Amino acid sequence: MTFPKDFLWGAATASYQIEGSRTEDGRGECIWQRFSHTPGKVKNGDTGDIACDHLNRYAEDVALMREIGLQTYRFSVAWSRVLPTGVGTVAENGLDFYDRLVDELLKNNITPFVTLYHWDLPQALQDNGGWENPDSVKWFTDYTEVVTKALGDRVKNWITHNEPWCVAFLGNMFGVHAPGKQDAKAAFAVAHHLLISHGTAMNVIRQNVADSYAGITLNLAPKYPETDSDADKKAAYTADGIQNRWFLDPVYKGVYPADIVEKASEYLDGLDLSAVKQAAVPTDFLGINYYMRGIVRAEENPMGFNEKMADYEGVELTAMDWEVYPDGLHDILVNTARDYDVKALYVTENGAAYDEPEPINGVVEDAKRVSYLQRHFAAAEAAIAQGAPLKGYFVWSFLDNFEWAEGYTKRFGITYVDYATQKRIPKRSSLFYKDVIKAQTAS
Repeated sequence: MTFPKDFLWGAATASYQIEGSRTEDGRGECIWQRFSHTPGKVKNGDTGDIACDHLNRYAEDVALMREIGLQTYRFSVAWSRVLPTGVGTVAENGLDFYDRLVDELLKNNITPFVTLYHWDLPQALQDNGGWENPDSVKWFTDYTEVVTKALGDRVKNWITHNEPWCVAFLGNMFGVHAPGKQDAKAAFAVAHHLLISHGTAMNVIRQNVADSYAGITLNLAPKYPETDSDADKKAAYTADGIQNRWFLDPVYKGVYPADIVEKASEYLDGLDLSAVKQAAVPTDFLGINYYMRGIVRAEENPMGFNEKMADYEGVELTAMDWEVYPDGLHDILVNTARDYDVKALYVTENGAAYDEPEPINGVVEDAKRVSYLQRHFAAAEAAIAQGAPLKGYFVWSFLDNFEWAEGYTKRFGITYVDYATQKRIPKRSSLFYKDVIKAQTAS
């Protein structure tokens, strides 16, 4: 493989999944703390209270990043660590942690990419309506003001939101993620305010950070009809609308897709849809998280959108039962670059969970993940060859961690974490990635 010389190779994490969320240091409760401590919500009753203890082990972790050769590291700030109730008084010790983390990264020549929101809304704000409340736009804007003023002298790369589709629909329509609601109208209100707050936060970033480089991360998936029938093609287009275009169109065109507005009309009552034009603040890049494609057939489903994801038969699956389909990454990169005025693209997450053996001789052999990454890197290279402006790749994840509703049962990391001892052990995939980075960055 041959990637551009200025291509960035990195890895990604999220605050609640790795830091440890105990509140003894003044950190406020977040919705994932409340959700994971609610019986029956997370497998085995797992929580992120300790997770990977990154809060205390960040220097060790940065040293591991340097050993792998990571050029960049994407992490998120825990809103309630900085503002325990989401608004008001700043917890200086919380900000100090991110100060120290950024300094440690820069000392090791690793460029930070900071995500402002990766799903961990302060519980105090959820108690006041959360993202359903129009005031959430101001809450997030004010929080962005605090963080960018504190770190913007050193951090130039900013992501407003991670996967607003998941926040809105997994968290508020299907109830499998925090805050665990099952209310379609709430989900669309959440998505609406997330999109508007992206735009207002972009303006704050521009004001507070000299030479800022900023965008948003969306979880995108190409949707393919199961057959060539017109009904399946129409259903696939609708599926593309609800996952992809519902977020891409506001960010890049300032409007919602008309076909989905019509189909979802019963859930949109009371929302000023025209206000989403505020989301269309010019971005420097778009982050794409890619894990799987969708195969769609026309069949009535509970949402009323006349679509149902087709069953996968005889396909390669990860431990999450997600299909391994590298061509989907190629297609979503090429299609997004074709359909939207995107200056630059980053794969801000891509990776896989597998059931892995225990470490042997200080290494975890994860041949399936190595194969997975090889094939997805090749798909990314092919997309660049077709004109996609792809500038970097963040493997998910740097560490095994708290995998949301799956708890600690699924391991996505290229670094193994023994949760009992907190020992970090390299996987074969991290050694493979080290070789890739070394080969691609050799002068």
